[in-house]
Amino acid sequence: MFLSKDIVLQAYKKGLFPMSDSHEDPYIFWVNPEQRGIIHLNNFKISKSLKKLIRKYNYSIKLNENFSDVIKLCAKNKYRNSTWINNQIIDSYTKLSSSGKAISIEYFEEDIMLGGLYGVILGEIFCGESMFSLKNNASKICIAYLAAHLIDSGFKIIDTQFYSDHLSQFGTIKIPQREYLNILNENNLKNDLLINKNLKKNILEYF
Repeated sequence: MFLSKDIVLQAYKKGLFPMSDSHEDPYIFWVNPEQRGIIHLNNFKISKSLKKLIRKYNYSIKLNENFSDVIKLCAKNKYRNSTWINNQIIDSYTKLSSSGKAISIEYFEEDIMLGGLYGVILGEIFCGESMFSLKNNASKICIAYLAAHLIDSGFKIIDTQFYSDHLSQFGTIKIPQREYLNILNENNLKNDLLINKNLKKNILEYF
């Protein structure tokens, strides 16, 4: 199947998201996990050690300035043997970014991007897609900044798609597919929320 940004958005509204078997595979398949990972933003948490790293300020965080580079680096994640992000996905999500429906958070040190994440905006839900780190904890700092700015912008939930022990440290819980579909039905798409573009320095006030 071939993707477009509109097909991706319609699929998200039904709880589906695309994956591919490899970067070289030209096709995609749709995934709708029986157990979904989500974070209620009012329950988002970060560890004391991460708070210390955030306070160091030896980095800068940018929003949606390097989306294409972020998704390509996610596809080349050195910690995975293969990737589910093919060229179709890269192209469709980059177009979503250009239309304001997908964003990236990016971690820099001395103008070098060392971490980042990206995802899709769906009403009051941010649908997280993937992340990468070229330095320890860079993606964790990106998640903290993402959560703070989602809260500031009126969002309620981060959809992590799958549950993992790594994500549980931020407050991720596991819910059944039916419960997630109920959340989608109650999601206020009419608000068409946008993330606040005024990135704040002191994000720890949110946590």
